[in-house]
Amino acid sequence: MDPVILFFLLGALAGLFKSDLRMPPAVYDLLSMVLLLTIGLKGGVELAEHSVGGLIPQIGLVLLLGFTVPLVIFPLVRFVGRMPRADAASIAAHYGSVSVATYAVGVAFLESQRQSFDPQLPLFVVLLEVPAIMVGILLARGFQGGTRWGPLAHEIFMGKSIVLLLGGLLIGWVAGAEGVQPLEPLFFDLFKGVLALFLLEMGLIAASQARTLRNHGLFLVLLGVMIPVPLATAGAWLGWMMGLNVGGVTLLAVLAGSCSYIAAPAAMRIAVPAANPALSLTASLGVTFPFNIFLGIPLYYQIAQWLHGQ
Repeated sequence: MDPVILFFLLGALAGLFKSDLRMPPAVYDLLSMVLLLTIGLKGGVELAEHSVGGLIPQIGLVLLLGFTVPLVIFPLVRFVGRMPRADAASIAAHYGSVSVATYAVGVAFLESQRQSFDPQLPLFVVLLEVPAIMVGILLARGFQGGTRWGPLAHEIFMGKSIVLLLGGLLIGWVAGAEGVQPLEPLFFDLFKGVLALFLLEMGLIAASQARTLRNHGLFLVLLGVMIPVPLATAGAWLGWMMGLNVGGVTLLAVLAGSCSYIAAPAAMRIAVPAANPALSLTASLGVTFPFNIFLGIPLYYQIAQWLHGQ
């Protein structure tokens, strides 16, 4: 098991046993900023060596994936889970969007396997953050008007994750490998260490959702465990159809099977205040995130290898 995963386990156990271990908010913010910028920079450097024009069909397919997933999740949560419309739409938006932390663990996993991946994947992270949130808001409102899209668009597109990912991507693309080289000691060399500390805090947060998990029980557990694999399989198949390599197929599967905990909660809090954020965060951080980093990512890698005949 990769040591960075054990840091998550340490944080989760510390939280469950009510340790006084806490990470200062400023440190957590710094770690998340470095993590997001690193992902963007790495992708930008690789993207600078390839033609961007050929990505337009892939971008269209990735956006289609982002719009489709919440439409699949919503009726499942609404009618099988018997949850109110607002909560079902919020959960659908969270699962249609993506987890940058899960993606970062996927990148670290591929590095441990010495497996490269396509340079456009960080761009796909940015693209998949937005469509599901828009669909989730429309589902919550029954596709009726009344949403103030201006302030909401500012909250989504100017949110920390989008700005840092896209900004890092553009900086890496403009600067290239030679220009980014002086930054490597901070961003590239320390990537796994920063990720380990970040996952320590994620473990603490996941443990804090245990009470909600107990209160809402079996459905959230089943949803958080059973939904990622079919979504990831669809993402892997789409990546294979797009011609991505094994690493690229794996990461697109990781994105499809992940669940947002940064962009989606912030947007849904503004647009759908009636939704209970504890339900979405519990399913995301309490169930799906641990499932993906312990079991999901290796499974998605095997699916990618199988699709490529390896």
